[in-house]
Amino acid sequence: MSQQAADGRDPVTGAQSLITSLEAAGVTDIFGIPGGAILPAYDPLMDSTRIRHILVRHEQGAGHAAQGYAAATGRVGVCMATSGPGATNLVTPLADAHMDSVPMVAVTGQVGAAMIGTDAFQEADIRGITMPVTKHNFLVTDPADIPRTIAEAFHIASTGRPGPVLVDIAKSALQAQTTFQWPTELHLPGYRPVTKPHAKQIKEAVRLIGAARRPVLYVGGGVIRAGASRELAELAELTGIPVVTTLMARGAFPDSHPQHLGMPGMHGTVAAVAGLQKSDLIISLGARFDDRVTGNLDSFAPGALVIHADIDPAEIGKNRHADVPIVGDCKEVIADLVALLRQQGVQGDYEQWVDFVAGVKKTYPLGYDAPDDGLAPQYVIERLGAIAGPDAIYTSGVGQHQMWAAHFIGYENPGTWLNSGGLGTMGYSVPAAMGAKVGRPDATVWAIDGDGCFQMTNQELATCAINDIPIKVAIINNESLGMVRQWQTLFYNERYSNTDLHSKRIPDFVKLAEAYGCAGLACESPDDVDATIEKAMGINDRPVVVDFRVHRDAMVWPMVAAGTSNDEIKYARDLAPQFDDVSDDWEVRA
Repeated sequence: MSQQAADGRDPVTGAQSLITSLEAAGVTDIFGIPGGAILPAYDPLMDSTRIRHILVRHEQGAGHAAQGYAAATGRVGVCMATSGPGATNLVTPLADAHMDSVPMVAVTGQVGAAMIGTDAFQEADIRGITMPVTKHNFLVTDPADIPRTIAEAFHIASTGRPGPVLVDIAKSALQAQTTFQWPTELHLPGYRPVTKPHAKQIKEAVRLIGAARRPVLYVGGGVIRAGASRELAELAELTGIPVVTTLMARGAFPDSHPQHLGMPGMHGTVAAVAGLQKSDLIISLGARFDDRVTGNLDSFAPGALVIHADIDPAEIGKNRHADVPIVGDCKEVIADLVALLRQQGVQGDYEQWVDFVAGVKKTYPLGYDAPDDGLAPQYVIERLGAIAGPDAIYTSGVGQHQMWAAHFIGYENPGTWLNSGGLGTMGYSVPAAMGAKVGRPDATVWAIDGDGCFQMTNQELATCAINDIPIKVAIINNESLGMVRQWQTLFYNERYSNTDLHSKRIPDFVKLAEAYGCAGLACESPDDVDATIEKAMGINDRPVVVDFRVHRDAMVWPMVAAGTSNDEIKYARDLAPQFDDVSDDWEVRA
């Protein structure tokens, strides 16, 4: 496109306006697949010198890749699809991004404006379909609206509570003539996210922190989205308060820090669960009291007051009453808390409490039993984390391997652990790793996947091989839908209905990897784990897939059964930790 056209002095097509708008929004990478309704946009896209388009093999892969890109970089991820099935294949990644607050813009083609509502070929009301699972969405039928709409979409996706925004553009608008004019300011009545917390609420929070004897910092993914890890460390070290990090917040606070109790919830550490249950003050930062953290809500942390800080006012008090609600960006909230704590010289009396939770952590450390024969999946992941190190990026699918990866890799940095937390989407790992590697090409990116999850989106290995995106994939192959099988073992009398995948026979993952142009490796002995990982680490000219053939009966512990109280956590199948009333003697019994 000529500079005159870009400046709006010459007419351009709506499609040209779209590509120029994406360039103006700072887009450098798009994951997508062309089709009839979006096809006009792909012609000027071919001429763009600023945007790299990566042709994926399935639109779901495009959406998860955009998520991985966004989570790894902090920038807005972008995906593109055509109308009808192309757009509906993006519904799962959009819902996933919505649950996990991932900034993402999806651009979809729509049938011509005159044909909307006629059930035309490949027509779907993608606005209506995605309205519950997007932060906002648009339908554009006038080509003059394209620049403003794109600018608004990126602003909405990346500000306030981040999330996905869909822009559906009629083919007629892409084909029509218009002029390009990028907006110099945006007018979005009613959209004014509050980032600065109210001083009165900060003051009240500081008062409760000073009066508490058993406080806990309950840290959620909002801290990572806000880029507030440094502020969190300052708050924790200033106060000495123990810290728990949710599944979405792993890496927000270093695992190696002595104040860190680990991950809370259904499969959380005993120390993190006990810390919350026995606390008298929960300082919730960017977390939402999700059911997988609280267990039975009625019995969750019964003696605790709650300070709840979140950028999204709808989350505050939604599940648990907040005694001090604070609406604001976590970075600003924590900074204000630190400033007032320093100013007032607040020092809590937490010594007994810190000794108590440290005792729980020492008595009930994370661990696992190695099988008499075969390969423990936890050992594979533990060694992978040790060899790849804390600067690598790890993505995971959903299930047992996700929980093991959350526990047995040491996370020291934000943005190094990417997973599908809220929606729990199988198939997330490989395309998310692809997106993360595109966004951060100098980082080592490992997709830790189950044999079930891997078979949902492994076609994106072709995308990676063709586009020189050398991700590394560790398949934790237990021949099963592992987490479902674990529940069948515990709650369904070992009746394994439809959970056996036969994955050590069909497919042959090594041959599959090679067919996709990747390196394929296999490992089934503990003695070979380190050498296999080192070999995979040394291959950087193409993707690598490692089939770790692990023992199928390994289980995720600790565990709180769904719908039960966190007080009923089990450290292993036949071992339930017991805690004395901390208000009396502060002791923990093994």
